[in-house]
Amino acid sequence: MHISFLLHNAYGIGGTIRTTFTLARTLAEQHDVEIVSVFRHREVPKLGAPEGVRLSHLVDLRRAGPGYEGEDPEHARPAAVFPRGDTRHKQYSRLTDSRIAAHLAGLEADVVVGTRPGLNVHISRQARRGPVRVGQEHLTLESHGHRLRQEIGHRYGLLDAVTTVTEADARDYRAGLRLPGVRIEAIPNSVPEPAGPPADCDARWIVAAGRLHRVKRYDILVRAFAQVAAVRPEWRLRICGAGDASGDEQQALRGLVDELGLRDRVLLMGPVDPMEAEWPRNSIAAVTSERESFGMTIVEAMRCGVPVVATDCPHGPAEIIEDGTDGRLVPPGDTGAFAEALLGLIDDDDLRHRMGRAARVSAARFDPAPIAARHEKLFRELAARGGGRRSQGVLRGAVHRSRGTLLGGAYTLRHKAAGAVRRGRV
Repeated sequence: MHISFLLHNAYGIGGTIRTTFTLARTLAEQHDVEIVSVFRHREVPKLGAPEGVRLSHLVDLRRAGPGYEGEDPEHARPAAVFPRGDTRHKQYSRLTDSRIAAHLAGLEADVVVGTRPGLNVHISRQARRGPVRVGQEHLTLESHGHRLRQEIGHRYGLLDAVTTVTEADARDYRAGLRLPGVRIEAIPNSVPEPAGPPADCDARWIVAAGRLHRVKRYDILVRAFAQVAAVRPEWRLRICGAGDASGDEQQALRGLVDELGLRDRVLLMGPVDPMEAEWPRNSIAAVTSERESFGMTIVEAMRCGVPVVATDCPHGPAEIIEDGTDGRLVPPGDTGAFAEALLGLIDDDDLRHRMGRAARVSAARFDPAPIAARHEKLFRELAARGGGRRSQGVLRGAVHRSRGTLLGGAYTLRHKAAGAVRRGRV
């Protein structure tokens, strides 16, 4: 099969980029695979180009390059196709509308895969008939604003399938959106087997990793660790950032560490990428998020033999961790319960080692090979029934397009009216 992924920016850093590269690289062992990046802002991908995968781009934003297009007049005009509800909307333009449309119209592929809602909308509206159309969801339906949920509810009807990374989110899509004929399938992200040896779980270190964002609730982790440190002062905590780890949240977190007298026991490590070498240096991983779309750091830690204590938030952790066997799940927002779960592993060396070994075995199900096989199976089944939503018929396609056009027009009018009010014209 010829499989084509449409990605926002293959040259940056992020979970969607990493998991798309892993999936594409694994599928490329058996198939013809390409990644088309809407934007290119540096010479080479920050995460390294995936082996065996063709990589191309549609809009060149390399300022020093001869093909720089950032000052193209069309790039200054707001996008009309990319939905305003998608948080990346301001980065898109009439230039990206036309470039993506031309790419999709001429794409000779068996399967085309979008990797965020705005690009899935492009595929639903602009892909030619023939290729199987798949929209991937790397966040969750509930994390999207009302406007975007309305938009994808109208536009996704012309896709063949929507894939989510958790069963919980797949249930939300089935219950929350009317998408008859669209297959909704949960396929988790994959994490390759680490190159180095696993953790021995003897180091007196706890580790957390991720964006320094309020949703991660590192304040709960620091307060829970303060209870741990009061009775087990020999233990330490590392908090590793991801991407841009600066800003108000980092300052607030540092202030809390100082307030609790933990400066010598809690290390704010700044951005650490990749984390693969960091996990085995620790004996427990901690995740205090109030919301997760999947839980990549949980799987990464488990693949390195590190047991994880995580909050049982609505999506992700409970589909990865078997509580009491390969990790612990505690109620979200409960500082005392989180401290108790950490102490349970700290005070029981045998339990910690046993859970670490179990975590490593359990997390093997997220290896790229079986995850890629699930995607391949989905693609083949969709192709066998007739890709490109041919089975919907012309009338159904026209209905979806007209409903989406009316919705887009209403949003545009509302946006213009709001802008006029702000400028004092109304």
